[in-house]
Amino acid sequence: MQFVDYVKIRVKAGDGGRGCVSFRREKYVPRGGPNGGDGGRGGHIIMRADRQLNTLLDLRYHHYYKAKRGEHGKGKDMHGRDGDDLIIPVPAGTTVKDEETGELLADLDAEGKEVIAARGGKGGLGNAHFATPTRRAPDFAQPGREGEERSLVIELKLLADVGLIGLPNAGKSTLISVISAARPKIADYPFTTLEPNLGVVKLEDFRSFVIADIPGLIEGAHAGAGLGFQFLRHVERTSLLLHLVDVSELSPGDPVDNLKKINRELELYSEALTGKPQVVVATKIDAADKTKLDRLSDYCKNTETDFLAVSAVTGKGVRGLLRHLALRIDKLR
Repeated sequence: MQFVDYVKIRVKAGDGGRGCVSFRREKYVPRGGPNGGDGGRGGHIIMRADRQLNTLLDLRYHHYYKAKRGEHGKGKDMHGRDGDDLIIPVPAGTTVKDEETGELLADLDAEGKEVIAARGGKGGLGNAHFATPTRRAPDFAQPGREGEERSLVIELKLLADVGLIGLPNAGKSTLISVISAARPKIADYPFTTLEPNLGVVKLEDFRSFVIADIPGLIEGAHAGAGLGFQFLRHVERTSLLLHLVDVSELSPGDPVDNLKKINRELELYSEALTGKPQVVVATKIDAADKTKLDRLSDYCKNTETDFLAVSAVTGKGVRGLLRHLALRIDKLR
């Protein structure tokens, strides 16, 4: 299924029904007076978080949503029926903004959370409301008000406990496939992963946490280079960042420089990301360059950053990494 995390849609709430102009006409009730009912309220446009969804794909192919109008009022003081609300389900973690003003209308970060994105118009009053001692037979009623219409920017930010970050080919996809049921595409070329992958990690003591594989970042990602800018928004939701650094003999560049490059991109994208706790993991230690491994380890020790080393292929260090992550997440929660 295609992953879609950013769409624009237009919504139109239902118009209110108009009030009714009516008079009692019963054989034995002379001058019965006005009895026009009110119009019904127009339907609201409601956006509701649904954890069973994980993409905005449906909204990409349906750009315009319109709720039903309220029914008109009727005689005999009968009010018109309210228009049915139109509920648009979206994944948990979705933000809703007004495109014109940029105002954040809602952050739907929990199951069942909802927001009225556009309010239905109020129904008009029937002529029965306008009768007074001096105006016994009002021959007018109110029209219904128009429902709100607006353009919305819908943005999905994945909800995960741990976000996997690192340069392309750092081993993120391999690691998430080993520790969870996620099955991302794995290959030996950069940018194999073209969309975020979510996996649930289950531990032996029945604890669990959600991990997100964020597609490879590169230098300049905050300005749109590579795929990073498109998916950096998903890092904002995570509680903990797991920074993978390739220390194999064939890895390009210096591991510390590679680590700093990605952290710099996070800082340039959002200062909030720099304050997130981070665990640095040296990957591919089954084919490690000892000089690179020691250099990265010393740097993390000097900066008081949590450091671990793993090989997802052989499984070395993976169990210890999961225990460490579980403890960190428990404290953060």
